[in-house]
Amino acid sequence: MSGAKPVTIDLNSDLGESFGPWPMGDDVSMLGIVTSANIACGFHAGDPAGILKVLKEATRRNVCVGAHVGYRDLVGFGRRNMDPSSEELVGDTIYQIGALMALARAAGTTVRYVKPHGALYNTIASDARQAADVIAAIKAVDPSLVLMALSGAPIVRQAREAGLTVTCEVFADRAYNPDGSLVSRRLEGSVIHDPEVICERMLRLVRDGVIRAVDGSDLALEAQSICVHGDNPAAVAIARSLREHLQAQGITLSPFAA
Repeated sequence: MSGAKPVTIDLNSDLGESFGPWPMGDDVSMLGIVTSANIACGFHAGDPAGILKVLKEATRRNVCVGAHVGYRDLVGFGRRNMDPSSEELVGDTIYQIGALMALARAAGTTVRYVKPHGALYNTIASDARQAADVIAAIKAVDPSLVLMALSGAPIVRQAREAGLTVTCEVFADRAYNPDGSLVSRRLEGSVIHDPEVICERMLRLVRDGVIRAVDGSDLALEAQSICVHGDNPAAVAIARSLREHLQAQGITLSPFAA
């Protein structure tokens, strides 16, 4: 429409999650598609040498970098619910951000934001105590770091009231409950695999701010960034299809924290 405000969205993926000889995803290909990369920090996945390699590639491709912090849970890939003390969670979060900052500096880039991973991400969405711990840790390291959080969740307001800048994230390949939470991965249909369905869902969300929930209702969500998970075989194809579809519809892909 003539005179309409240009629409811009960030596209992100979780990367750096390979561990030693065990590969996880195609980081190099994904870095050619996304505008922001959530890099594992060693607690739920990733090893220092592999993380550094991904950071160097992100630098080469001018992709914005964020710290993908999680519970200390390598065996469970950070997807098991945990209840660490505040002292533990603050310390673990600071430790992970600091480690990635050092590796990023060695790679010639800078950590611009923090995105919690897996069970930690889902827990702090509504658990005010653990959310406060993560917020406190980020502020202790660098209050200018942006927090990436689940759109519509209580943590968005909590973090903004605490003085952090928050980017609201939506998931291209995950199903939503009517309350805005993600459908449990234990349930059938929780992950969407059809690229065409994903593209149409995300185009509607970017344009109209609405996504279809599992019960068929429309859910209004604020969105500055779209995540495509990198830990499945079709991830690169889905991300590439989504990028091309959005751009074909006049949507600009750009990092939110550039």
